[in-house]
Amino acid sequence: MKPSARSVAAKWAFLAPAAVYLAAFFGYPLINNVMMSFQQYSAATFFTGEAPFVGFANWQSVFGDPVFTRSAVNTAVFTLGSLLGQFGFGLLLALYFRRNFPLSRLLRSLLLLPWLVPLVAAGTVWRQVLDQESGILNTFLHTTGLVNDSVPWLSSPQTALLSVVLVNIWVGIPFNMVILYGGLQDIPDDLYEAASIDGAGRWRTFRAITWPMLRPVVTVVLLLGFIATVKVLDIILVLTGGGPANSTESLSTQVFQNSFMNLDFGRGAVVGNVLMAACLVFAVIYLRATRQEVR
Repeated sequence: MKPSARSVAAKWAFLAPAAVYLAAFFGYPLINNVMMSFQQYSAATFFTGEAPFVGFANWQSVFGDPVFTRSAVNTAVFTLGSLLGQFGFGLLLALYFRRNFPLSRLLRSLLLLPWLVPLVAAGTVWRQVLDQESGILNTFLHTTGLVNDSVPWLSSPQTALLSVVLVNIWVGIPFNMVILYGGLQDIPDDLYEAASIDGAGRWRTFRAITWPMLRPVVTVVLLLGFIATVKVLDIILVLTGGGPANSTESLSTQVFQNSFMNLDFGRGAVVGNVLMAACLVFAVIYLRATRQEVR
């Protein structure tokens, strides 16, 4: 049956608010950011309105900067380390809580706290914990005799990035646990009962039943985790500010540094476009993965 003109118009009327919202808050900033990367856009532009076209000068300047290369490598290490840690611990906790032992609901609720706390607040707390002179962690290590000298967790290029990764893992574990736990709940208990009757052990049951059934959820968790992790800014700024010696500088901190500290919005737009392109690629993969899961 062919839809009437009125029903078609009604559909477009319902879509219009969402389309306007996306165009105003996503489409326009996206296009404007791409245009800014080809312009000499500085603080003076806000007053004069002049932003000369400079072609690929900003791109050449950014890609020729060793700090950008270091930031890209740090971002890759930070993202990979965070994803592995968050997913690994999240999966272990999800499997643990699947048994529904007494107080399991209470413990699950308490484990959500790192995810619910604002990132700036979490970073501030961890900065105090990891402080070289008065931090709780170094005090504990001294008291137990595990170390003689205070460990410069955030003030040494050798340990700063690792410390930031560990803090971000702590923040992201609850998200992974909740999503994976939900996926485990969808696996029928009959399959586990049949495996138990056949004499399958825990590892074989996990490999033959749990992991294959959980794979679509794992794909979604990892893709969403990548999109969220690759653009993390709050924790890095609060803990180290990108230092020491650019050891924790990331693409997100480069956008912040170029745009809001150096007021060079053209260079900031270039780094932002690189970051945005990476997120868009994985967003498309995520949409394809969820579409296949629905089918």
